[in-house]
Amino acid sequence: MKELLYGVAYYREYMPYERLDQDIQMMKDAGINLVRIAESTWSTHEPQNGVFEFSHVDRVLDAMHEAGIKVIVGTPTYAIPTWMVKEHPDVLAVTPKGPGRYGARQIMDITNPTYLFYAERIIRKLIGHVQNHPAIIGYQVDNETKHYQTAGSNVQFMFVKYMKDKFGTLERLNQEFGLDYWSNRINSWEDFPSVVGTINGSLGAEFGRFQRKLVSDFLTWQASIVNEYKQPGQFVTHNFDFEWRGFSFGVQPDVDHFAASASLDIAGVDIYHPSQDGLTGTEISFGGDVTRALKGTNYFVLETQAQAFPNWTPYPGQLRLQAFSHLASGANMVSYWHWHSIHNSAETYWKGLLSHDFESNPVYEEAKTIGRDFNRLSRHLVNLQKLNRVAMLVSNEALTAMEWFPLPGRQVNYNDIVRLMYDELYKMNIGCDIVHPDSDMFENYELILVPALYAASDGLLERLNTFVRNGGHVVYTFKSGFANEHVKVRTTLQPGAIDEACGIRYNMFVEPKSVSFKGDPFEVGPEDNTVKTWMELLTPTTAEVLASYDHPHWGAYAAITKNRYGKGTATYIGCLPSSAVMSKVLEMTVKDAGLWGKDQDIQYPLIVKSGINGQGKTIRYYFNYSDRTETLKYPHAEGKELLSGQAVEQGEVWELTRWGIAIIEEA
Repeated sequence: MKELLYGVAYYREYMPYERLDQDIQMMKDAGINLVRIAESTWSTHEPQNGVFEFSHVDRVLDAMHEAGIKVIVGTPTYAIPTWMVKEHPDVLAVTPKGPGRYGARQIMDITNPTYLFYAERIIRKLIGHVQNHPAIIGYQVDNETKHYQTAGSNVQFMFVKYMKDKFGTLERLNQEFGLDYWSNRINSWEDFPSVVGTINGSLGAEFGRFQRKLVSDFLTWQASIVNEYKQPGQFVTHNFDFEWRGFSFGVQPDVDHFAASASLDIAGVDIYHPSQDGLTGTEISFGGDVTRALKGTNYFVLETQAQAFPNWTPYPGQLRLQAFSHLASGANMVSYWHWHSIHNSAETYWKGLLSHDFESNPVYEEAKTIGRDFNRLSRHLVNLQKLNRVAMLVSNEALTAMEWFPLPGRQVNYNDIVRLMYDELYKMNIGCDIVHPDSDMFENYELILVPALYAASDGLLERLNTFVRNGGHVVYTFKSGFANEHVKVRTTLQPGAIDEACGIRYNMFVEPKSVSFKGDPFEVGPEDNTVKTWMELLTPTTAEVLASYDHPHWGAYAAITKNRYGKGTATYIGCLPSSAVMSKVLEMTVKDAGLWGKDQDIQYPLIVKSGINGQGKTIRYYFNYSDRTETLKYPHAEGKELLSGQAVEQGEVWELTRWGIAIIEEA
């Protein structure tokens, strides 16, 4: 990449009147240098079966090229046209809730041969039509792809073939999955039942893994078609998303992002987050760290919010803060969904950069300042390389297993534990990479956080033991090491093989009722010195006890421990603590690992991000995620604040206005 990309999704097809020229002028005024088109309107591209109409695409491409605005073209396969369902109703996904109904997007069976025939045809027709257009810099395959819970008879047939290939014999399958229970044993492949109704967590979790593979295979298939047309210098990307809680929250349950991104040139992401008083930057940081890990390099933010819902309309200054926050995590593109607010249908109030009147507004005016600064500072900020010494291990398998065996009350799931650890690390200004169970990069880090690794192979646990033995530091939470990769509970004392590094064992666990930590060992006060949802009754073998339970019956057991093992340490958190306690445990471990530095004296709401730019210079971002002015003492080598152009000396004290930003390039 030679420049930062600042963009919008643009849908001429949605416009209530012709205004392409006005839109382009307003884009240029805002410094917009990229638009993303075409992924949402299959029914406009192909109004009837085999009838193709691309004049609206041509018009936009020609106009954007004349204006010097680059274009990403999307394959329009995630929302199917009416004629296809009328002629082939079987293209709709059959889910555990029954047959699909037309109306929403993402309702098709991505394995259905008829759907795949038409999808390939529209991809080839569209991309073949535009492939030589000079405005195009790359392609997006599909849109926020997932498996959409597809589970019909054809998917079940494919799953049986997958199981034959993986396990070979039914005897092995029955043994590994414990299928003798409740007469679930399968004695003939021909008798293999639909898994929609299964009560067996091992079988259900394996089907979830299979469904995630369908997504990876589908994106690989699309990318392979687009690659036939892609010109030198162009890229293929995709916009991954996350578990949704009204905003982007945690690991996506329905996609293995690492596997699904293998066929892409550049990883892309959609990140939406709270704004106004709820803006913390955590979702921007987490989403960026996940996406940067997929290809091990810079990534694209293909969708983020401009205005959107009433509770997302940003305060003055927040749009700038958000845009530069994406860059600070390694993004080379920030693109809004979308340019204009649409006037009909489901996303009428998911407002774009322009409101429904298409006039200038305060958010658009702020976007103009971002565009100017992106253009002016591009060579300083593009291609930021992150050099983190802390990683978090995330696992789709553990997530799925905990869906099958949820914590009491079902109010806390895997992603809550992931975010409990991540958020506290973020507030300490500790940079974090994301790694997956098959990663070969453990040794690149000093500290690895392991949230709730409920399902894991013996090999993975031993690799983590080796990491500690060789001098690394690990922080485990409860529910780690309990079951193998087939969600079969280990027959040894828990927590499985990691007991060696952790120096603990247990065989009982309970739901806490009015439980705290004995003596408030972390000095967090009565409100935060609490245990919720889950507690394992730990007995140390070689571990040091950091906290014990304060309870008349469970008081003899340890709650949080630390163990020296080889050259490193393993900390085990056997319960769900408050965020304040988690923060104290992580702070202690970061210090043990020798990673507590100058940036850790600066803590939330001041957030620090850093990296190395293309000129080999250190870039340091400082963000004020609060509605008040904050004072900062700059602790690093002298440099220049890029937004103002002013020199900055080590030890200099300066103020960050509310929702303010400073960017230092060291000399």
